[in-house]
Amino acid sequence: EFGDIFMRCVYATRPYEAVAGSTDELHEKWKKEVIAFITQKKMLSHGKFKKMCREIIRDFDNLPRKDIKKPRVGVVGEILVKFHPAANNHLVDLLESEGAEAVMPDLIDFLLYCFYNTNFKAENLGMKKSSATIGNAGIALLEYFRKPAARAFAASKHFDPPAHIQDLAGYAKPIVSNGNQTGEGWFLTGEMLELIHSGVNNIVCTQPFGCLPNHIVGKGVIKELRRAYPESNIIAVDYDPGASEVNQLNRIKLMLATAQKNL
Repeated sequence: EFGDIFMRCVYATRPYEAVAGSTDELHEKWKKEVIAFITQKKMLSHGKFKKMCREIIRDFDNLPRKDIKKPRVGVVGEILVKFHPAANNHLVDLLESEGAEAVMPDLIDFLLYCFYNTNFKAENLGMKKSSATIGNAGIALLEYFRKPAARAFAASKHFDPPAHIQDLAGYAKPIVSNGNQTGEGWFLTGEMLELIHSGVNNIVCTQPFGCLPNHIVGKGVIKELRRAYPESNIIAVDYDPGASEVNQLNRIKLMLATAQKNL
C-alpha cells in the first residue's frame, strides 16, 4: 500500500514541482520512515499506519508546485513491463522528460482482480462457491487497508482516489467478458476505461513482444475504445530485448504530439 501511495503521489507531483528535486527529496524522507516502520520488531500499529498514509499524502499535496498544465498519460499493460523501469526502458522518466505527467494505476488493483475473478469462476466454471466467498473477503481486507489512503486522496487538492475493482469490471464488460482472465485479462481493458473516465485520454499500453493475452485484451480492444471514445489517444508498445528503442520512442513522441495538441 505504501508503494502505491508513493507512486501515485510522486508521479502526480514531480512534473509540477516548483523546486527541482523536491519531490524525490520528500519521497526519500518518507521512504526511510516507512522502512523503519515496517521493519520494527514490535507489532505494527494500524493506527500509526493510517496516520502515516494521511501524512504522506498531505505532505506531497502541500509541496510547492507550478501552476501549469501538462498532458496526462496513463501507463497500463503486462504487470512486469508496466511497473519495472528496466523492462519498459524507463517509460515514466521518458514521459516526464517530454513534458507529460505519467498516471500509473495501483499495483494492488491486480491482486483485487485476481480475487474478483473467483466470482465468475464460481458462477460459470464450476468452482466452489466458497472460493468466491474467500475471494470477496480478500477484496474486503485489501480495501480495508486501502481506505485511509483512498479517503485522503479523495480529499486532496491534486490527487485522484484509486478505483474500485467492481467499477473496472463493469467498464470492461461491454467490450470483453469478465471470463477473459488469462494474464491481465479484462482488467487491462478496465484500467484503460478507468483512465479515460478519469479524463486521462492518452494511454501507453506496454506489453512483452508476442504476449498473446495482452495483444487480445490490450492491442485488440484499442480500435473499439477509439470508436466508443473518439477523444482517446492510445498506443500499444512492444518491449523486447530485440525491439528497436528508436521505434518505441518515435511512437511515444507521436502520441505525445497529439496529446499536446488536445491539451
